[in-house]
Amino acid sequence: MHFIPEKLDDYVVAHSENEPELLKQLTRETFQKILQPRMSSGPYQGRVLSMISKLVNPKNILEIGTFTGYSTLCLAEGLKVSGEIHTIDINEELFDFQRKYFNKSEYGSQIIQHLGDALDIIPKLKVTFDLVFVDADKDNYINYFNLIINQLNPGGIILSDNVLWSGKVIETLDPKDKMTKAVLDYNTLLKEDSRIETVVLPIRDGLTISRRI
Repeated sequence: MHFIPEKLDDYVVAHSENEPELLKQLTRETFQKILQPRMSSGPYQGRVLSMISKLVNPKNILEIGTFTGYSTLCLAEGLKVSGEIHTIDINEELFDFQRKYFNKSEYGSQIIQHLGDALDIIPKLKVTFDLVFVDADKDNYINYFNLIINQLNPGGIILSDNVLWSGKVIETLDPKDKMTKAVLDYNTLLKEDSRIETVVLPIRDGLTISRRI
């Protein structure tokens, strides 16, 4: 979704960092073989994720929602040499597809895949995180937040995707629309929780940066 005129958006993309060749290959194969390929972060948001990760230079990253691994590889670009990224996805059919591209990258040994329900997996990860990317089922965003906030280091960052939900967040809420209600409730939580400070960026479908105080 574009929140600025398309020509201006094209200009922004053209004057931002180029998409690495491996990610171009990943995108092509995702569109050829995977259902709902637009769930991938895409080249511009990918460069945003990469830049934020490089600024944070995290030792440990948590990603909730791997899909085909595009955002995983973008986030991995900022890892410390000794760092790791733990990425969680419930779709076992994508596991080998993800690993193929992880192993093609220079970060393969630093990427740890977890298969299953993130609500079950996160409490078992005996590590604290400097950077967390949340991009999974919206109705569990608040549940994810309540788990990860206790494993987020002071100064650590939570990135939350799809927080503008195709603009539905400013439309009259349909009582039957549970997903939009979940996004609205999550956005309110991020604004009001005193443990974090939050800025919403109108990037693609909305990206929130929340910093642990």
